[in-house]
Amino acid sequence: MGNHPTISVVAPVFNEEAILPEFYRRTSAALDKLGEPWELVLVNDGCRDRSPEIMVELHARDPRVKVVNFARNFGHQVAITAGADYARGDAVVVMDADLQDPPEVIPDLLAKWREGFEVVYAIRSERKGETWFKEFTAKAFYRIIYRITDIDIPMDAGDFRLMDRKVVDALKTMREKHRFMRGLSVWVGFRQTGVKYARAERFAGETKYPLKKMLRFALDGITSFSYLPLQVATYVGFVAAGLAVLGIIATIILRLSGSEAFYGQATTLVSVLFLGGVQLISLGIIGEYLGRIYDEVKGRPLYIVREALGFEEA
Repeated sequence: MGNHPTISVVAPVFNEEAILPEFYRRTSAALDKLGEPWELVLVNDGCRDRSPEIMVELHARDPRVKVVNFARNFGHQVAITAGADYARGDAVVVMDADLQDPPEVIPDLLAKWREGFEVVYAIRSERKGETWFKEFTAKAFYRIIYRITDIDIPMDAGDFRLMDRKVVDALKTMREKHRFMRGLSVWVGFRQTGVKYARAERFAGETKYPLKKMLRFALDGITSFSYLPLQVATYVGFVAAGLAVLGIIATIILRLSGSEAFYGQATTLVSVLFLGGVQLISLGIIGEYLGRIYDEVKGRPLYIVREALGFEEA
């Protein structure tokens, strides 16, 4: 069991007690067929159900299962980071533990890695069991971020991917707090390719990414790799200023011609409300970026580990 693993599978876990036994069964079966040493790194992201106990049981039954217990919930992207930090494999596969990312796709990712690719991302050709709203918003997000960022983040590719050891070591040097891992793994470069797969329905339980979290995740992705929101605020300011100048000229002309069209307070109030709205939106956008700078300056660690099981021989 002390063999250096060729493959590490990293899976963040948050309240997945109904899924973990089946996830282990299918993942271990897929990895055993490869005939290579492997390890499964499960990251307990502050679970409040029986998931931690089940992970300990799996580790006791199979020492190839490693467990990283966070001191509290630090979030999905940070859990992926911690798993990659602890993983020792030459190739590291990141996937969710809800079985929407089928473990049976791992051999396809590994085949591309053996061809010489250093990042192999899984592209969703279809998304089973998802509402039309979630599917529409997901597709819209991928296409928007593809167009507004200056890196080629592949469309319809989530966090399910394989990364070579060189890529993982490069990612370890990047400790920014608001993490968008699928963007960071593209930003580092190296040879990259994709493998298409059909994303399955959730095996059990409910999604851990409601609309509020999805919006925050989208905002992290956009602000991490694009200055467009700041540029839009500048453009809107110029447009508002231009409209104000035109309005002043038009008002002077109408007043001189004797027109009473602009007498009264309504026009003034509307103009003030419009300009005030533009200013507040612009300040909000600036505030989002400023808040991220503040988080970086504080220099707190990305996560705190309460306990790590199975890494003693590392």
